[in-house]
Amino acid sequence: MSKRHKAREYALQGLYMYEVSKSSIDNIIEFEWLDDNISKDTEKFTVKLIEGVISKLEEIDSVIKDYSKNWDFERIAIIDKSILRLALFEMFFMEEIPSVVTINECIDLGKTFGGENSGQFINGILDAVKKNKLKEG
Repeated sequence: MSKRHKAREYALQGLYMYEVSKSSIDNIIEFEWLDDNISKDTEKFTVKLIEGVISKLEEIDSVIKDYSKNWDFERIAIIDKSILRLALFEMFFMEEIPSVVTINECIDLGKTFGGENSGQFINGILDAVKKNKLKEG
């Protein structure tokens, strides 16, 4: 498993904690909740993802709402919402990472951590965003 994939898993867990318990960013990025030892590279990327998503949360959630037309935003599973937030942050604000890589990684996260249809749901939204919103710039 790559360091970036592991960092995405940790970021997903941190974003989930942020949503569920309203933990502060500082508490989350201390990583006291991890049982694993985290390498410096993995920690750095994880922190960048968590802080980035939270700092752009309103903008990212607006995109999710626009592209989940048949879903009430509040009823989207927290894990799926967290994965979408992570993916959209990467797609819009980390241009050095190809969108295709981000989408594949986040579909895998959905299949691992989400419900039965999470991978398809995440794929549908991210693919639509890639085709429409990213094309617009």
